[in-house]
Amino acid sequence: MRKLLNVGGSNKSIPLPPHFAEFEHLLLDIDPRGSPDICCDARQLQTIGKEKFEAIYCSHNLEHYYRHDVPKVLAGFLHVLKDGWFVHIRVPDINELMRTTIERGLDIDDVIYVSPAGPIMVLDVLYGYSVEIERSNQDFFAHKTGFTEKSLIKALLNSGFSTVYSWSGNLEINALAFKGIPDLAAWTLLNLPIENKPST
Repeated sequence: MRKLLNVGGSNKSIPLPPHFAEFEHLLLDIDPRGSPDICCDARQLQTIGKEKFEAIYCSHNLEHYYRHDVPKVLAGFLHVLKDGWFVHIRVPDINELMRTTIERGLDIDDVIYVSPAGPIMVLDVLYGYSVEIERSNQDFFAHKTGFTEKSLIKALLNSGFSTVYSWSGNLEINALAFKGIPDLAAWTLLNLPIENKPST
């Protein structure tokens, strides 16, 4: 069975994207409260086995590291990924956040949307969900950097990923980044553009 490493996913009750349905799901998180399979800081991924996973899912976690630590996290992703496979990253879209805040005339502590967890302020998207930071008294829930679609693609390519597909909407950026030549099975699984389909 293909293996998925869910980096910073909090706990296994949070639904994954459907393309991960047939993967063995292993959770890595710095917070032991969610009973992760691997309790570890993602900056230390190079301390675990090399090329163990076909996929990595990193949803709203990469922004929790300082800008200078992002390359270290991405290098760790490359370390544990098998050749030809991919990481799926989701982060807040700072471009859209700024544009929406200005267009709607919002202040930093105005609610920009309501999530299942409760009202989300502009400040929460920028700096991390303040309710959780206060409740947990853990600063690893704070946001320490931010991304636009352009800057996320640049960070991935600069870190050694070969091919990146991205899209944005609803204050969020998604990116699929491959290690080396994309594996045909991964390409098919993700239903990526046929014109760029790998030949092997």
